[in-house]
Amino acid sequence: MAAYILKRLVMTLLVIVITSIVAFLLTHLAGDPAAAMAGADASPADIAAIRETFGFNQPLPVQYFDWLGHVLQGDFGRSYYLRMDVGEVLAEHAPVTAQLGVMALAFALLLSIPLGVLAALRPNTLIDRIALWIAVAGQALPSFLFALGLMYVFGVYLRVMPISGGSSFVHFVLPAIALGYYATPAIMRLTRSGMMDVLQSDHVRTARAYGLSPFRVVVRHGLRHAIIPVVSLAAVQLGFMLGGSIIIESIFSLKGIGYLAWESIQRADIEVIQAILLVIAAAYALLTLLADLLNAALDPRIRIS
Repeated sequence: MAAYILKRLVMTLLVIVITSIVAFLLTHLAGDPAAAMAGADASPADIAAIRETFGFNQPLPVQYFDWLGHVLQGDFGRSYYLRMDVGEVLAEHAPVTAQLGVMALAFALLLSIPLGVLAALRPNTLIDRIALWIAVAGQALPSFLFALGLMYVFGVYLRVMPISGGSSFVHFVLPAIALGYYATPAIMRLTRSGMMDVLQSDHVRTARAYGLSPFRVVVRHGLRHAIIPVVSLAAVQLGFMLGGSIIIESIFSLKGIGYLAWESIQRADIEVIQAILLVIAAAYALLTLLADLLNAALDPRIRIS
């Protein structure tokens, strides 16, 4: 197990390093960052001053290692637009996106796993067709349109839920449903197919032959094995939610990382953009690592191989 953990840690660190290079290059190769920060009306002298202040006149490798060295010390730079340390800006917005992502994933799992299990237990029945309809609707319906529908029904027509702001837990309910529903089809289909395969396996038939209760057969001998690929998919979906919540955050006026990224791109706040790309990618890699470790704990065959 220790060798498996070490191998996964090394791979995760490599992914984060490569991502840091990509994040740095994306903000520098798209154009002159000094000109973008200075604005359209800036004079050549102003652009030159910004280039000198932020070190944009240095070779790219020198700029990258200087930026990486500061990042390793916890210094993400200073926002040119907000006049604040980037770390403080991220600390202000990250909890909003984290809470939204966790609630969205919880909603997706609570909806998709029971539906997938029921559909596997009753294939080609009404339950299976309802689960299929939910999966198709989740893929076909754009998240922003679904979010607007939720706002109208529960916020405008019924007036039972708030539709903007993030001051309380209730403010995150509709955004979490809108964001989590997009992940429901993939998790539900994977749970259904995994359960159908496991229920036909020898050990499940043996458990039934021993007279175990249907609940114990389904949960302990069926779902425990079928859930393994779902763990990896859930980690990937959570990483996607953390990085792709910009539309939902904008619709519901949540000041999270996604909304901050959109604002930073509009005002060419290079330091903030680089930090957001790196933090989200690192979170994605760490979530994948956590999923691998959980899978190894659930299935010894993974860590042995």
